[in-house]
Amino acid sequence: MTQTSPAAVPVQAPPARRRRRVHRAWSVAAVAFVTITGAAAFRSVPGLFLDPLHQEFGWSRGTIGAAVSVNLALYGLTAPFAAALMDRFGIRRVVAAALTVIALGSGLTVWMTAAWQLLLCWGLLVGLGTGAMALAFAATVTNRWFTERRGLVSGILTAASASGQLVFLPLLSWIVEGHGWRPAAVTVALAALAVVPFVWLLLRDHPADVGVRPYGGEEFVPKPPPVTGAARRTLAVLATSVRTGTFWLLAGTFAICGASTNGLVQTHFVPAEHDHGMPVTTAASLLAVIGVFDVVGTIASGWFTDRFEPRRLLAVYYALRGLSLLFLPMLLGPAVHPPMLFFIVFYGLDWVATVPPTLALCRERFGEDSAIVFGWVLASHQVGAALVAYLGGVARDVFGSYDLVWYAAGALCAAAALMSLVIRRTLRPAGIPAVS
Repeated sequence: MTQTSPAAVPVQAPPARRRRRVHRAWSVAAVAFVTITGAAAFRSVPGLFLDPLHQEFGWSRGTIGAAVSVNLALYGLTAPFAAALMDRFGIRRVVAAALTVIALGSGLTVWMTAAWQLLLCWGLLVGLGTGAMALAFAATVTNRWFTERRGLVSGILTAASASGQLVFLPLLSWIVEGHGWRPAAVTVALAALAVVPFVWLLLRDHPADVGVRPYGGEEFVPKPPPVTGAARRTLAVLATSVRTGTFWLLAGTFAICGASTNGLVQTHFVPAEHDHGMPVTTAASLLAVIGVFDVVGTIASGWFTDRFEPRRLLAVYYALRGLSLLFLPMLLGPAVHPPMLFFIVFYGLDWVATVPPTLALCRERFGEDSAIVFGWVLASHQVGAALVAYLGGVARDVFGSYDLVWYAAGALCAAAALMSLVIRRTLRPAGIPAVS
C-alpha cells in the first residue's frame, strides 16, 4: 500500500480577505455635517452683535431683536421649500447657492448704516441661506442615503448645529471684543464661501448617482426623476398634513423647542450674562460649552430613538429643559461658578435632543413626505424662536431684566412635555395620501 507523503499534499492558501470599503453614505453624511455646522455658526452670530450694534448705532435691543427674529423665522419657513427644491434641482446645487447667499448677506452688513439694512442683510439673506441648509436638509440626506441607523445619523447631523457654536462662537466673540463686529461678519462670509467647493465636489444627490444601494438597504434604488412644481408640492403636503392632529402636536412642541433654545438662550444668554457683569467672551464660551454637551446629548438621543418610544423621549426632554430654565435666573452672575457649570452641562445635553424623536415621528406618520413635513414642523420651531428673540429683547428694554422670559419659557416646556404624550401611535389615515 502506497502512502502519500505529507509533503505531496498540496497546501491551499487561505482566501484573500476583501477589504470592506466605507459606504459612500457616510462621506455624504460627513459633508452634510460640515455644512450644517457652518449654517449653525452663521445663525448664532447675531447674539454677539446685540451690544456692539446697540452701542455704535443706538438701535434698541428690540430693533436688533427684530432682525434676529426675521432671520430665525426665515430659517424655518425656507426649510420645507428647500426640501422640495432639493427634489427638483438636487441637494448639491441648492446647498451651494445657499452658502453663496449667506456670504453675500454677511459681507454686505459691513457697509450698513440703518436698521432696515440689518433686516435685509442678516434677516432676509442670511435667514434664507441658512434655512436652505436647515434640518430638513438633514432629513433629506438621511431618508435618501440610509435605511438603517437613521436615528443615529439624524442625531449626528442634528449635533452639527451645536458644533457650529463650538467651533465659531469663541473665535467670533474674540474677534468682536478685540476688533469689532465688522471683521466677525467678514469671517462668516469667507467661511461660507470656503465650504462651497467641498459641497460641489463631494456631495451627491442620491445613492444611484454613484451606483450603490442606500446604507443598510437590500435592493438598489433607482434615482427618481426630478419633481417639478416644488412650491406647489410643498404647499400640497402642508394642506394634507394639517388635517392631522399629529402635525399640530409636533408643530406646537417644536415651536416651544425653538422658543426655549434658538430664540431665548442662543440669542439672549450672552447679553443676559453681560448684564450681570460677565465678560462677553466668557459668556460666549459658556454658550459654546453648551454646544459641546449638545453633541453628546443629540447623538445619544439618536441612539435612544432607534430603541425607545419617541413620544416618551420627547416628554422627558421637554420636562427636564423646563426645569433647568426655571433655575437659570438664580444662577446668572459675574463669574463662572459650579451651579452655572451644572446648568451648562444639563441644558447642553438637552439642547436639540428633541430633533431625532421628532423626525422619527414625522417619518412614521407621513412616510415619503416626511422630509417636507419635517420642514414645516421646523418652520414652527423657528417661528417660536423668532417670537422669543423679539419679545426677549422687548422684555429687556421694558423690565431691565430677562427673568420673566426665563420663567415663561420653563412653563412652556412643561406644556410641551404634556403635548408629547398626547401624540397618537397611528399610521397615515386612509383619507390622507402621500403627495407626489
